[in-house]
Amino acid sequence: MSTNRHPVTPAPGPSGAACAPPSTRAPFDWIDEQARLRADAGLVRTLRPRAAAAGGLLDLASNDYLGLTRHPEITDGAAAAAQRWGGGATGSRLVTGSTELHAELERELAEFCGFEAALVLSSGYAANLAAVTALAPHGSLIVSDAGNHASLIDGCRLARGATQVVPHTDPEAVRKTLEGHEGPAVMVSDSVFSVDGDAAPLAELANVCREFGAGLIVDDAHGLGVLGDGGRGAPQAAGLAGAADTVVTVTLSKSFGSQGGAVLGPAKVIDHLVNAARTFIFDTGLAPAAVGAALAALRLLRREPERAARARQVAAELHRLLTAEGLSAVRPDAAVVSVRAPSPESAVRWAADCRAAGLAVGCFRPPSVPDGISRLRLTARADLTGPQIADAVRVISRAAPR
Repeated sequence: MSTNRHPVTPAPGPSGAACAPPSTRAPFDWIDEQARLRADAGLVRTLRPRAAAAGGLLDLASNDYLGLTRHPEITDGAAAAAQRWGGGATGSRLVTGSTELHAELERELAEFCGFEAALVLSSGYAANLAAVTALAPHGSLIVSDAGNHASLIDGCRLARGATQVVPHTDPEAVRKTLEGHEGPAVMVSDSVFSVDGDAAPLAELANVCREFGAGLIVDDAHGLGVLGDGGRGAPQAAGLAGAADTVVTVTLSKSFGSQGGAVLGPAKVIDHLVNAARTFIFDTGLAPAAVGAALAALRLLRREPERAARARQVAAELHRLLTAEGLSAVRPDAAVVSVRAPSPESAVRWAADCRAAGLAVGCFRPPSVPDGISRLRLTARADLTGPQIADAVRVISRAAPR
């Protein structure tokens, strides 16, 4: 298989143009100014390695919606896969990186979600880049929701088609954008938006796309395992499962407690991605341990479909109790509960105070939030108990900025 390298332009020799005088400026001096601006705006981000054990910290920050990351069946599935297939995939999926386990997960995932075929990639981010770039060729139009995740935005930037951003969850704006366009077109949207946890009107969007012969690409990262019949996802709930004009991307790192991503859709679309999607062709395949964990989670969810409804129930209870405390929380459509903060600085302080009191919460600030409003981001988990929910709300309320 050929490599994919940038062309190398030789440096001019002694006979070339006169060289510029040596600069006294270091190549990365500009970073210092960027760091100062971030600090002044209260937007500095830092890594905080977590311990293997929770240590008494109640977790409402992760995306472990079904509480499966540490489930014995999932960890056993990961260990068994690693022991049989090795610690890594060893290469791209077109060379040595595809195993029988990858194919098994693709078959079962497609069947569970109601689609003809599936393709597993190394992350949900890679899956979104693959779908958008490979399905929006030169001359095509991409209509992108203003609240889309960064991976969809980057897919639009890398695609050869032209992108038009439309107002958030607005089917009529999509219709107006598609009117008059000739040639291929796709509408790209999250199913559940990761900042506020609100859901896209997928059925209405699909109807608009069908008026103009446009495809629909749905990122169901926050819907799989939570929405639909037994957690089969938001597209299934909207009646779009198996539709010839709908392509769905998912992540295996949220409800399935593993790692990786996948694209689901018509078999001809999946075959096209195998031949055209750069994040599939040139990336190392997903590690067998992650495949084994995801497959175990999928099979567990089949046996225990009530976990999906429980995650939604926990989210609704969090919202009810938080608003009863006078906090500004967005009503959740899935398992994400967003609580508004007055400023980036206050959001960081609020999250830190919660952590000091034994509660881990997410903290979203610009540029991660499209509206510029900082907030705490809570993720409901199906395994949270009533007392844990009440304790979490009590901590958040007491630590709230006054």
